[in-house]
Amino acid sequence: MIKVKNEYVNREISWLHFNARVLQESVDKRVPLIDRLRFLGIFSNNLDEFFKVRYATVKRIVDAGKKGKSVLGGEKAKDLLEEITKIVIEQQARSQEILESIEEELKTKNIFIINETEINENQAEFIREYFFKKVNQELMTIILNDLTEFPLLKDTAAYLAVKIVMSEAENGGVNSKNRYALIEIPKGIDRFIVLPKDGDKNYIIVLDDLIRFCLDSIFTMFEFESISAHMIKITRDAELDIDNDLTKSFIQKISSSVEHRKISDPVRFVYDKSIDKDTLQFLKDKMNIVDTDSVIPGGRYHNRRDYMGFPSLGRNDLMYKKIEPLPVKGFSMNGSLLELIAQRDYMIYTPYHTFSYLTKFLREAALDPKVRTIKITVYRLANDSQIASALINAVKNGKQVTVQIELQARFDEQANIKYANQLQAEGIRLIFGVPGLKVHSKICLVERDEQEGIKRYGFISTGNFNESTAKIYTDYTLFTAHEGILKEMGKVFDFFETNYKIHKYKHLVVSPHYTKSTFIKLIDNEIANAQAGKEAYIKIKMNSLTSYKMVDKLYEASRAGVKVQLIVRGVCCLVPGVVGMSENIEAISVVDKFLEHPRLFIFGNQGNPNIYISSADWMTRNLDFRVEVGCPIYQDDIKQELLDTFNISWKDNLKARIFSENQDNAYREKEADAPAIRSQFALYDYYKEKLES
Repeated sequence: MIKVKNEYVNREISWLHFNARVLQESVDKRVPLIDRLRFLGIFSNNLDEFFKVRYATVKRIVDAGKKGKSVLGGEKAKDLLEEITKIVIEQQARSQEILESIEEELKTKNIFIINETEINENQAEFIREYFFKKVNQELMTIILNDLTEFPLLKDTAAYLAVKIVMSEAENGGVNSKNRYALIEIPKGIDRFIVLPKDGDKNYIIVLDDLIRFCLDSIFTMFEFESISAHMIKITRDAELDIDNDLTKSFIQKISSSVEHRKISDPVRFVYDKSIDKDTLQFLKDKMNIVDTDSVIPGGRYHNRRDYMGFPSLGRNDLMYKKIEPLPVKGFSMNGSLLELIAQRDYMIYTPYHTFSYLTKFLREAALDPKVRTIKITVYRLANDSQIASALINAVKNGKQVTVQIELQARFDEQANIKYANQLQAEGIRLIFGVPGLKVHSKICLVERDEQEGIKRYGFISTGNFNESTAKIYTDYTLFTAHEGILKEMGKVFDFFETNYKIHKYKHLVVSPHYTKSTFIKLIDNEIANAQAGKEAYIKIKMNSLTSYKMVDKLYEASRAGVKVQLIVRGVCCLVPGVVGMSENIEAISVVDKFLEHPRLFIFGNQGNPNIYISSADWMTRNLDFRVEVGCPIYQDDIKQELLDTFNISWKDNLKARIFSENQDNAYREKEADAPAIRSQFALYDYYKEKLES
């Protein structure tokens, strides 16, 4: 085996390169202007979560006095923290430049984002009234000078650090003494306040600047010469530390861990780079922040994730046109879905297809007198979930409803605790998973009394049963009455309750016991075909590829002559195109209007492809520490459809970025005579044509 210097890309660094692709969307002129601003918000939100989880994990390794090379791809943890901080500072500076550029471009569209120094008399009157009606009573303001203990700052909340330069009269003629205060930016108020229009001109002020404009009204008790405010925020470690108290229920333990996040260690401190040096030093001293911490200078505004909710102002010309989700040909919601599924399998690909098929399926099962049981896994639900409503409807109609709900779904713990309590109160039977394993599978099983006995129906998906994210995440869902698949789905639900019993599966690919070994066998089959001089190929679409074992297996396949095509949206630790190691591997990432979320695996198998959809990426956590379910596709027309959709994505020459040794996120170049293909738009056209044909 040939060894190269950079056999793997570090996972954290690869993630930062992924987020750079998101940032690229905010400068892409093919993206509508307001959506470009929203991509800037997504970039910022991603970065917050990165520091809460990945950076925090590496920092824990450093704090424990360990090097962490074995889990960090050969890189020392301390060196990695420094590299991350350097990259993030560069990305933050770039995002600030982009924000300023977009704001200038918005002006050409008669949209003006103004600050507190640009307010005219009419706007001032509106702002003062707005402040006293909606903002003032929501403010938490703390004078810092005389406090013996610095207040606990909330994770990723934004604060204005206020410097008050006192007048000589206030200090009895003595030289002015600075006072410092913190104002927490209220979360319950829109970050962007739309001001009254002036003709065709739209004006917006950021809440931070509205507060800055009204600082004199907040600090009326002081006589001051000047007053200024600059933004700061901290990010805290978001890893859950679950205690072993046997007297607590699992819900209580998760609730306690989520609550503990509020006081967990800070992992990042971001400040407005124009802040006065004495103010910054005062804050760092009070907060015990040292230079070894991740201290990152930023722009005037933090929590740029709020730009995801930038007001539309009715400007549809500056936003992506909303697509109308399509039905699946022959899969009519006017009649019984169960009757149709009894005859054949159906596949939907949201958001190109309507998510309503899932809720219709559950609504029908909830009302059908012959349905006895419904079992479903829940990872993330929408805030106002139709799925939860349908399950409650089912139990009220006398069905036995079992819900496996994952309380440790990252950043959705509180929402899932709330749903767990609600579902339990309605009489739904809850399962809280498997000790030491997250349940990330996306499966639903319905059992129905029919003339020949119990008949099973179900669906299996690559994404969450969440009607909100289904509008922006692309995911496959298979509806089936295949008895072999659904009996094995029942075994998965049995495993949730009797964890000691390891089932065997002929059809499903289940983590943590079989996913890795099954895919290794499928790769070995392609290697054998290549070595025998037969056609051999592997086509994979997934979110992340970080398992070094699976990366090594793909390297082995490449050396054997297997042609490998990878579409990886996010983290990719594999280095493609290296002679002697991966010259037969090509890898791209597609970042566009929708978030690419499906996991699709295609193995050539001498012209009779083995095709699977799955909830699992090829990450160590998905393969070894989660309950994941992959499903084979047996029906020929659906197999062809999945091949078609992969190939459309693979041919993208407008939004595809190439993975390479230098990790520069270069766009794939369109050949001179090749048609322009933007895969997400092409996929919608593909399904529209299928429907009309």
